[in-house]
Amino acid sequence: MDILKILSRGTKKSASQLTIPKPIAKPSTPQLFNDPTRGVKRKRNEEAASTLEADDDLDEINFFAPRAAKKPSPEPEAKTAPKEDAPAPVLDDEEVRQVLRSHRLKFTLLSSHEEKKKKKVKKSKKKEEAKPKAKDSKKQLFPQPMTSFSELRSAYNISHRLGENLAKQGYRIPTEVQLGSLPLLLQPDRAISNSAAEELNFKTENGIDFVAVAPTGSGKTLAFLIPAINSVLRRRAGETSLKERLLEVVVVAPTRELAHQIVNEGRKLAQGTGVKIVGMKKGMQIPTEGQAAVDEESAAESEDEADSAGDDSEGESEGEGEQKKATITKTDILVTTPLLLRNYLKSRTLPTVKSLILDEADVLLDPLFREQTLGIWSACTSESLRLTCWSATMGSSIEGLILEQLKSRESPEIPLIRLVVGLKDTAVPSINHKLIYTATEQGKLFALRQLLHPKSSDDSMPQMRLPFLVFTQTIERASALHDELKFDIPAEAGGSARIAALHSSLSDTARSNIVARFRAGEIWVLITTDLLMRGIDFRGVNGVINYDVPTSAAAYVHRVGRTGRAGHEGGVAVTFYTTEDVPYLKSIANVIALSEKQAGKSSEESVPKWLIDSLPKVGKEEKKKLKKHGVESRRGAKAAKITTRSAWERRKENNRRGAIAGSKKRKTQEVVNDTQGQDDGEWDGIGD
Repeated sequence: MDILKILSRGTKKSASQLTIPKPIAKPSTPQLFNDPTRGVKRKRNEEAASTLEADDDLDEINFFAPRAAKKPSPEPEAKTAPKEDAPAPVLDDEEVRQVLRSHRLKFTLLSSHEEKKKKKVKKSKKKEEAKPKAKDSKKQLFPQPMTSFSELRSAYNISHRLGENLAKQGYRIPTEVQLGSLPLLLQPDRAISNSAAEELNFKTENGIDFVAVAPTGSGKTLAFLIPAINSVLRRRAGETSLKERLLEVVVVAPTRELAHQIVNEGRKLAQGTGVKIVGMKKGMQIPTEGQAAVDEESAAESEDEADSAGDDSEGESEGEGEQKKATITKTDILVTTPLLLRNYLKSRTLPTVKSLILDEADVLLDPLFREQTLGIWSACTSESLRLTCWSATMGSSIEGLILEQLKSRESPEIPLIRLVVGLKDTAVPSINHKLIYTATEQGKLFALRQLLHPKSSDDSMPQMRLPFLVFTQTIERASALHDELKFDIPAEAGGSARIAALHSSLSDTARSNIVARFRAGEIWVLITTDLLMRGIDFRGVNGVINYDVPTSAAAYVHRVGRTGRAGHEGGVAVTFYTTEDVPYLKSIANVIALSEKQAGKSSEESVPKWLIDSLPKVGKEEKKKLKKHGVESRRGAKAAKITTRSAWERRKENNRRGAIAGSKKRKTQEVVNDTQGQDDGEWDGIGD
């Protein structure tokens, strides 16, 4: 047998082998940070004991040394299932601090509750007040953590059915944001001791306002859905006479895809509890106050919206349609986008809402959605309304806006507490980052094709496994890139059906269909805009490609957060940049450096220090302009073209097509002229 044939066997992949690879296996724990030794000072005796243990291990490796009898290792207590009836022990202050440090959780009291003391100090110590305040002036809190989901039943007395639903879905170990936020949101008086609350002059009897800043894919949706469902069940359990549905919780999300995802996750948790979760649609009516004054106007608007949305089914009679529109949807939890609910409310109010949840709060309170979000907030008129805000990035200006709004409408005794997981505004530590310089727009397309068709000899490009997401700056560029790449996958592997483009100009049905196919693994490469950069959970995504540079550091964090979710290892984030992108690259390079520092990696591989030092700084005005409009050279019809052909080749092709079209036009004109000439010379009869 030829030895060369044996050595070369299996090196060429056949077309049948071009199948989607299996997703990365889920790790045993979804926690991003868990270092029990963090913040603990080791004593010399412990170090000596550790060295002795290491020597014992070396003796065991020596096969010629006499082996000592091994002592039976006792089973760790953590493996034994805790009893639901036994309440979880309350940790002392030192244990609480150690758990919070090991998981990198930091709680800060944002609202100040010492106004009276400050007024007295102003008279006596004016010079000290004149000095600028340090950032450390905000008080740090150390609430009780939750180390296992079994504690929800034993310590926090959640619904038995809700606990069963959590167990059925396989939730055992909480993530960092769940570990820190659930005790505060379920029972704040148990999480924070009375002495700590009295010292800082606030009360926890009526709940708290909460801001959570946690990495993407860290379980924030579950962290706010469990308290929301449990609050509805508590209210029903306390009422013996009246147990009707009341709209108690409103969840606001920036996109329809994210709102649909929250509804689906909430319905899984609420199975068998009787809690109804509804996603708002056009034409839907919900119970509000002040509805009688605008009945005629709302009826006309609902008809117009229903007609434009095409909600009327075929064969439905007019009477049934009017009756369907007039009915009011009663629900316990409403999930909506800001513009949809704000347009419905107008002069109406929501007096029964006790909890307002802002998912991706930084973009909801950004100028793009700020007016609609604040309008919904002001429509919730209940005095016991509590606010919770969730995001992976949160600027200080957004926190200041939240604090200002809370001061104008709430009692000063209600605290606003912020939780930060890890370093603020950084990416998930399980992601591998890569910056690739492509020089020109054509270089981007060549680099993307190298990732689609990797070669074993090319070590410059990172190894990426399907499926992955590709982000572009505009809708036109996403469509153009899709047209350019849709024939790159062979027909034997599925062809153009494996690549799709998703953007806001598509219909709701088309968008839902593409998302469902991507989740099912039918689509391998999904080209999209920033529509999908926030909140959407695609757990099988192995990579993210920033074909166009993100417009801000926050946009980079959210884009790359579509991979490496729930602790999955092996996610790759690739960013292409050209000469035009160099001025806007410094903020992204800093995010990558901080993220890899947080993960304990050396940032020299992906972002060398010399590159960060050499990148130019960008002013605030240029950053605002970039965030609002993107790179100017990629806007417009001409900039949307993405192709590997040069302008000369495209002009030649265009001239050829013009010549062919002109030739066809001349031939048709000649045929018409010939038929007309025949008609003029035709014999009209004997009398001619």
